[in-house]
This record gives sequence, structure tokens and C-alpha cells, in this order.
Amino acid sequence: MKKVLLVINCIILAVGTCGGPLVMRLYFIKGGKRIWLSSWLQTAAWPINFIPLVISYFYRRKNNNNNNNNSSKLILMTPRIFMATIGIGILQGFTNYFYAYGIGKLPVSTSGLLFATQLAFTAFFAFLIVKLKFTPYSVNSVFLLTVGAVVLALRSGGDQPEGEPKKKYILGFVMTLASAALTGLIFPLVELIYKKTQQTITYTFVLEFQTLYCFVATVLATIGMIITKDFQAISREAKTFELGEDKYYIVIIWSAILLLRVHWSHLFCFFFVLLPLTEVLAVFLYGEKFNAEKGVSLWGFASYFNGDYKDNNKRKNNQSPEIETIDKINCTP
Repeated sequence: MKKVLLVINCIILAVGTCGGPLVMRLYFIKGGKRIWLSSWLQTAAWPINFIPLVISYFYRRKNNNNNNNNSSKLILMTPRIFMATIGIGILQGFTNYFYAYGIGKLPVSTSGLLFATQLAFTAFFAFLIVKLKFTPYSVNSVFLLTVGAVVLALRSGGDQPEGEPKKKYILGFVMTLASAALTGLIFPLVELIYKKTQQTITYTFVLEFQTLYCFVATVLATIGMIITKDFQAISREAKTFELGEDKYYIVIIWSAILLLRVHWSHLFCFFFVLLPLTEVLAVFLYGEKFNAEKGVSLWGFASYFNGDYKDNNKRKNNQSPEIETIDKINCTP
């Protein structure tokens, strides 16, 4: 059962990771302008999570029918974890807004590489919050990712979309880095919450956790949409959408579905594995440039996984106790 769930999550995440940013960017390329709407779409499909939650509940109830076991409870989350999850949801809400702004102003290939600096931010916050250890490989990759982001900043404008004002392009750059920084903070905080639960971290518990913080992030985005009157603007925007009114709603719906699947899977290390594919698709589908500056950033992320692979092999050969590294936070279920 666990292997089946893992395979399903990996497939869903692969589709969401590659397709989500591309569909989201398509919305802006073809005339969409609502940032809070794009932020809202990233978690708006959270009620879909009730389907696996209900299935999981009846499955646990069936297997524990004759036992007084906590795993058969309807809700596994304690009040303390509930409040902590609300805090994560608020952070995620702002992360979604910053990310949506970046997607709206930058090419997918640029925003994706900038968001990959999340590894550097995760390393920093993980060291402070959960005391995870660094390895030479992780230090090297963090350095390269940081250098890559700096180089992209110095050469900003080389891939500036036609008709996009310079100030908004630069602001999109900053917003994407802010999104990466908040995501880098969220991962260690989630790891800390998992450690403080004092209970087994099951698939159902993680799904409850994700459902709640996605709901909170959606509420935050809804407030933003009400203030900026995005709900009233949807029908007007659909009529002027370059692909047509019907396709406007198709793009909106698929954005919500694909982007939520990334949150649902929560195997965020897969984002970096699939990053090169997303970059290639952006170049071919949208004619984006892929220059040497972006290559430096991609090199940094590739260095991380190459080093982590060697480090894991070294630990296995030495049969030494497992050393926690940055990627464990990224892949914690």
C-alpha cells in the first residue's frame, strides 16, 4: 500500500511540477493580470484532499475495528499541532503571492531557477531551527546556487519579456527570491512540527496537515481577492483573454488542479529533480532564452544532487549511522 501511494505521489508531482508553472505562466502571457487570483489558485482545490482522507479513514477504521487505536480516529492532529499548522498556512499564503507575482513578471526558466535557491535558504534555516548538519557537497551547491542568483541579478533584463516594464521585472525577481526564502523557512518549521508531535508521522497525518495549511493559505488569498476585487474582474478578464473565454476558464481550472497536486505530494525534493525538464519545456513552448547565467544556477542544483548521491553511498559503504542532511527536510513526508 505504501509503495503504491509513493508511486502515485511521484507521478502526480511530476505532472504538477512541470505543468503547474507552465500553465500559470500561460495565464499571464495571454492577458491575465490578477496576482491574488493566481495566488488563490495554488491552493483553491484543497477540498479534493477530502477524497483520500475519507478513504484513509475507512481503511484505518476497518483495520482497527477491534482495537482502541489512535490511528482509527477521524482527526489525528492535536490542538497544538492544529495551531502551528495555521501559522504554516499563513506563511504559505504569502509564499504563494510572491511566487505568483514572480511567475507573472519573469520567464518560467528564470523564476524556476531563482526558486531553486530555496536549497540555500533551507540550508540556512535548517541549521538554525533543527540543527541539521552540512556536508561539503551541500555547501558547494548552496554556494553555486547563490552565485547563480547573483549572476542572474547582475544580468537581469537579458530575458526580460517584451512589453514588461523594467521595474516590474526587477520586482518579480525580488518576489521570487522572497518566495524561495519563505519556502526555505517553511521546510525546517514543518520538520520541527513533525518532531514535536510525539506520534507516528503517517500518510493520513501529513495529508491532514497539508489540507489545513492549504485551506488557511486559500483564506488569506481570498481576503486579498476581495480587497483587490479580483472576483468581479474574472468575467471581464475572461472576455479579453487571447485564447478565448472558454479556454480562460480551462487554464484557471488546470492551474488550480496542477498546483495543488504539488502541495498534496509534499515530496518537494522532486521539484529539483524535474527542474531541468521544466526549463526545457519553457524554452520550447514559450521560446524563452536559456543563457550561461541560467546554466550556473542549474549547475548548482545539479551539484547538490550529485554530492548527496555520493554522500549516501559513502555512508552505506561505511555502514555508519545516518547523518541528517538538508535534503531530508525537503523529502520528509
